[in-house]
Amino acid sequence: MKRILTVAVCVLSTAAMAQQGPSTPANPALKIYRASATKVNDLVHTKLDVRFDYAKRYLYGKEWVTLKPHGYATDSLRLDAKGMEIKSVALMNGEQMQPLKYDYSDANNLRINLGKSMAPGTSYIVYIEYTAKPDELKVQGSAAISDAKGLYFINPDSAVKGKPVQIWTQGETEGSSAWFPTIDRPNQKTTSEISMTVPSKYVTLSNGRLDSQKPAGAGLRTDTWKMELPHAPYLFMMAVGDFKVYKDTWRGKEVSYYLEPKYAPYAKQIFGNTPDMLEFFSNRLGVEYPWNKYAQIVVRDYVSGAMENTSATLHGDFVQMTDKQLPDREYQNESVIAHELFHQWFGDYVTAESWSNLTVNESMADFSEGLYAEHKYGADAADSHKHRNLRNYLRSPADAQKYLVRFNYADKEDMFDLVSYQKGGAILEMLRTYLGDDVFFAGLQKYLKDNALGNGEAHQMRLAMEAVSGKDLNWFYNQWYYGAGHPVVSIDYAWDAAKKVQSVTVKQNQPGQVFQLPFAIDYWVNGKAQRQQVMMTEGTQTFSMPLAAKPDLVDVDAQKTLVWQQTDNKPLASFAYQYAHAPLYVARREALLAADAKQTTDPAALKLLVSGLSDKFNNLRMVSAERLKLDDKGVAKVAAPALRKQAAAEKDVHALAMELTALAKLKDKKDEKLFTQQLASNPSYAVQAAALQALAAVNPKAALPKAQALESTDQPSLSQAVVGVYAKSGGAAQWNYVRDRFDAAQGQNKFAYFEGMGTMLGRLDDPKAFAEDVERIKSLAVTYKRYGVDQPAIGMIQAAVESQKGSANAAANQATAEKAVAEIQAAK
Repeated sequence: MKRILTVAVCVLSTAAMAQQGPSTPANPALKIYRASATKVNDLVHTKLDVRFDYAKRYLYGKEWVTLKPHGYATDSLRLDAKGMEIKSVALMNGEQMQPLKYDYSDANNLRINLGKSMAPGTSYIVYIEYTAKPDELKVQGSAAISDAKGLYFINPDSAVKGKPVQIWTQGETEGSSAWFPTIDRPNQKTTSEISMTVPSKYVTLSNGRLDSQKPAGAGLRTDTWKMELPHAPYLFMMAVGDFKVYKDTWRGKEVSYYLEPKYAPYAKQIFGNTPDMLEFFSNRLGVEYPWNKYAQIVVRDYVSGAMENTSATLHGDFVQMTDKQLPDREYQNESVIAHELFHQWFGDYVTAESWSNLTVNESMADFSEGLYAEHKYGADAADSHKHRNLRNYLRSPADAQKYLVRFNYADKEDMFDLVSYQKGGAILEMLRTYLGDDVFFAGLQKYLKDNALGNGEAHQMRLAMEAVSGKDLNWFYNQWYYGAGHPVVSIDYAWDAAKKVQSVTVKQNQPGQVFQLPFAIDYWVNGKAQRQQVMMTEGTQTFSMPLAAKPDLVDVDAQKTLVWQQTDNKPLASFAYQYAHAPLYVARREALLAADAKQTTDPAALKLLVSGLSDKFNNLRMVSAERLKLDDKGVAKVAAPALRKQAAAEKDVHALAMELTALAKLKDKKDEKLFTQQLASNPSYAVQAAALQALAAVNPKAALPKAQALESTDQPSLSQAVVGVYAKSGGAAQWNYVRDRFDAAQGQNKFAYFEGMGTMLGRLDDPKAFAEDVERIKSLAVTYKRYGVDQPAIGMIQAAVESQKGSANAAANQATAEKAVAEIQAAK
């Protein structure tokens, strides 16, 4: 599963804090050991025959589930079945049904008395007729998966004009048992046959191959899908709706893309790299894509980012774009395609034995995003993507408290976090660097082959890596997989001119554990790097290298893959040399950030930061443009001409948008013509949005009517820009638009309007409008309080009250604000 979780990044800009060691959990649930599910019975085959009641939002199901007792004889069977109506349960004896006694008193566990003892390994078939009622379930999701009712009816009564009618499922973590009884645990595997009776005008998709399509009465059709290799119940899927199917191929297997008709013409542009991904991953892993087809479908109102259902990935509609939107597409959007595809090996072919070991699913898929970027778009693109993911983890002190593999958690949904994903992916990059590509990928191949169509955990990954490398890796797995946190280091340098020896002292400053760290140090002398491989084993350690002359640069962690926070105390001149000579993206970025810190006081630092405006990679041009402190007259004098020159020549739409945003900080009328031209003529919505907000900075009166002219846009970036303009210069007349756009945004997309609403709040004198704005800010703050959203929200509300002092409605608005702040503070 790809989580789309950007709350901390969007809202919180504070520097990452050093972590504390794991503390005694205050939540009693965290003291519970979450063991892998005990296997009493094993799933063997699951046959389903389902029909849908769109009016009631019910599923009427018949199931024939084949099982075998695992290790001991048993006369009973427990199945997960959430909120269903169970009509009948029977033991199949050939074609005959023998009714069985069962208990379903808690509406979650279907406990069946088999009527006789079944010996280990003896297969038997239980028939169940049932009705699933997902909309009547009382279930809770997580930050990654916002709902957990398993089966979703989208606009089933066509009440929302223009919105498609769809049905789709979401199984992870234990949602499949909301639409069919099963043993809903990741350490179960079963083949499947799913027959869906649907209106004949609709298309269906499920796991495996489409075995048959048969008429089923007036206006109905039954489609049967068969998956002939075993897979986990949470990876079962169904989708029904008005989709257009684009069919591609790879090595003779069907590769298909299911899209709403409006987006079908752009299927190849959206998903066209999929065959290349299949070829690249198959070759890199040494294990060919294992399933008989690969389909991808895009649905509305999806509760997460995307889901790696076996052979049939389901995506949220954020990947769906027109030809006018696609030029603005970033790799972050495409990376979800690589992520879910890699899961077909790591997650589907070999599945985490328990949610405690989610890392062997999600860390692997997170790692694959950078792996494919490296293959397709080059080292800078890959390193930029990976480094952003790592920074997201480092920004979250709470996540530094957690083990990657953890057997204590309050809820299984809590495992879907920045540790299982971003930190885990970065840890794999470290291991890849330490072992080298040939050995690392040989280890992945061995893990996949040894555990094919079964389950795995981190220890099995370790054993595979040890087998191919010949190295003991317990130390690595103990500290990174079964430990918490990361090093927080300072780096200092000394040159002994008499002995011609360069020394580097690295000090670990985090409390608690000292980390063992293998890394490379590059010593640059006369334009060439001499590499030293070291292993840090102490809290403070000095490494030395005899050299022909004093080095121009000493580059610690020269491969830039360590998971750590560093304070690098080298002089600016060394950083300037690093920017010009060290080849990697992260090295250049480190140099630009060092310059950023001194740009107002050191001309050399400003020169270095300005030089980043013409970096070969768009992301670093954006870093420089964003970081320039253009409200400082000295900075503006030097940087503005270079920034204007770069903006005039810029070819990358995202860099241009950032450069326009930076120029807006100058509030110089001479840039108004550029902003107006880009708003009128640039086909990129991202550039138009940046140009509109930039125009608002230099000429609010001119920007307001242009924003009003764009109110009907269906492009999120433009509507967000309109809200941005209204936030700065609109009034009560524009409040309805801001409110309606916020309300229309789903889930975390509301954060695109968060800052605008906070800015506008101070000018909403009308108590009703003020209260509406406060309520929306408060609601978001409470929902995402665990990510620190409460503090920015409280700051917005209090700043608005301060700005309204002396106004006619100040007292009423202050009372509203104080009540909301108290509720945010009291929220759990």
